[in-house]
Amino acid sequence: MTPLIRPLRSIANGFGLAWWARVETRQPDVTYWFGPYLRRSSLEASLLPFLADLRSEGAAEIQHTVLRARRSEPLTITAGS
Repeated sequence: MTPLIRPLRSIANGFGLAWWARVETRQPDVTYWFGPYLRRSSLEASLLPFLADLRSEGAAEIQHTVLRARRSEPLTITAGS
């Protein structure tokens, strides 16, 4: 990763132009925000190992949506929080 990527991601996120994936699981009921990325293709390539990791940890009913958004903490939200 070049030294400019992190600041560019931050700027894109601040303007709501960054690519994010909202990943929702059941058992446990958790929403994960995965990102930010400058390009949708980069997000999708990085998302596959993340989804595989969730499956290996036993998460059920994994659904995801790719969108452009502005996000901040928290990036992991559990049911009831």
